[in-house]
Amino acid sequence: MSVERSPRGSGSQGLSPFDEISRADWAALGASTDMPLTEDEVNRIQGLGDVLDIQEVKDVYLPLSRLLNMYVREMQSLHESSNLFLGHDTKRVPFIIGVAGSVAVGKSTIARLLKALLSRWDGTPHVELITTDGFLYPNAELERRGIMARKGFPESYDRLALLQFVADVKSGAAEVKAPVYSHLSYDIVEGESVTVHSPDVLIVEGLNVLQQAGSGQDLALSDFFDFKIYVDADTENITKWFLNRFEKLRESAFTNPASYFHRYASVPFDAALDTAKFIWSSINLPNLSENILPTRSRATLVLRKGDNHRVESVLLRKL
Repeated sequence: MSVERSPRGSGSQGLSPFDEISRADWAALGASTDMPLTEDEVNRIQGLGDVLDIQEVKDVYLPLSRLLNMYVREMQSLHESSNLFLGHDTKRVPFIIGVAGSVAVGKSTIARLLKALLSRWDGTPHVELITTDGFLYPNAELERRGIMARKGFPESYDRLALLQFVADVKSGAAEVKAPVYSHLSYDIVEGESVTVHSPDVLIVEGLNVLQQAGSGQDLALSDFFDFKIYVDADTENITKWFLNRFEKLRESAFTNPASYFHRYASVPFDAALDTAKFIWSSINLPNLSENILPTRSRATLVLRKGDNHRVESVLLRKL
């Protein structure tokens, strides 16, 4: 499940819109950058089932945060030049980063890590993070539409509300509210919201954030993104990570009686594992193949993971 070496339909061998950079060469790009996070902070950021240590942060994500800071500074400089040219005095709008990838590939951990790293850079002290889970339709609405089994597919999201949210942030609105999703109840939390307050950088993380515009829409969500990241891995590894995470959740969060998946904490392990395999093969894998993976080519940067969640190489779109 690696990025194609040549554009589809080009007929040219060896051509690609990306530069592929080995892990060693990529790590060298951050060698002169001080590490702003402690080991304890890294451990708190790490998601369930992910493998993240201080060396991985130094080798992969510290150089990435440096690159992103360069992009932000150039965008800020362009804004000032544009104001000067037009004779305007408009406020700078947030720099928006999209983080996409499969369920269980580790994109949530990466998004949280980038938030922590970018907030340490001069020029971007105010970084906020939103996941698209909050824009899923409530379970009752999914049931009404008959698509509860397709939760996570594009049609399970209120895409117009999500698009409006990001458009409002990008327009410079002082405050923009987003719904809240609970992974414990597996549903939208009625009456609750989170507010984004004019950040320097907004990170938007989700399965389908790089998708093209839907039917009847003129704009895609990613049209508002200044930098797009896709987290990539072989399907076999993602499958393994999903089942491993399900097993860990069964021993932790699922034991909470309030958990939507509480019933899987008490059934025999083999039966629970069979359920996890069914969820993966009938929902998450088709969604990956049909909707998520095809958006990879739209990324600015692709993180290619190998075993144990370690990034083996980086693909950066050529300028």
